[in-house]
Amino acid sequence: MIEERPAAPGAGLSRNFGSPSAPGEAVERDLERFIEKRDSQRRQTEGEYDQEAVWRESTRRYNAARAEQMREAWSQYHREQAERHRGILEALVAHHEQRAEELMNGISRGAA
Repeated sequence: MIEERPAAPGAGLSRNFGSPSAPGEAVERDLERFIEKRDSQRRQTEGEYDQEAVWRESTRRYNAARAEQMREAWSQYHREQAERHRGILEALVAHHEQRAEELMNGISRGAA
């Protein structure tokens, strides 16, 4: 006869949760050591770099690119507006010239 006993919590996972020597924590420690070693090597070859200076340069480049985009957009807007106004004004000038001519022709006909 087989006796069934309730399994301990977590036994089916084969994990030792809560233990300071859990495999996940060991991996984290190894990863942290690896990162620190690589950072130390980088500092020896490249030296320290100022993150604030890097951020300022990045911001300066972004702002310059954005300003250029805005200049191009406003320039395009003004060119298009000038073209629209040119068409309207040319039509308006033609209308007034035509009306003035009609009035002059009417005056000269009426005076003759």
